[in-house]
Amino acid sequence: MSHKRHSSIAARRQPRAPVFAALGDETRLSLVAKLCGGKPHSISQLTEGSKLTRQAITKHLRVLESAGIVHSVRTGRESRFEFDPEPIEEVKKYLDLVSEQWDQALSRLKSFVEK
Repeated sequence: MSHKRHSSIAARRQPRAPVFAALGDETRLSLVAKLCGGKPHSISQLTEGSKLTRQAITKHLRVLESAGIVHSVRTGRESRFEFDPEPIEEVKKYLDLVSEQWDQALSRLKSFVEK
């Protein structure tokens, strides 16, 4: 792989690392799944059916928020959390690029081996 191509991948990987880290936890994945419906949820709503406390849910939401996956909207005294698909779409684009590069590398290897 050329240095230019490698640094291009590194540049795209760097800002996406927090997204991978945020999604690397089952509780946070569960919160994202609840928020994917498009409707904002309060911390109370997100805590329903969970064995976790409001404080624990809040901590997980802050991780998701710092990665840009969710954002909060203040409604009176309550914060409601909404899903933002853009960071995940960017990660998908990055993974598609890496996958394409692997496919090309494997194709070159196959051509080399079959000569």
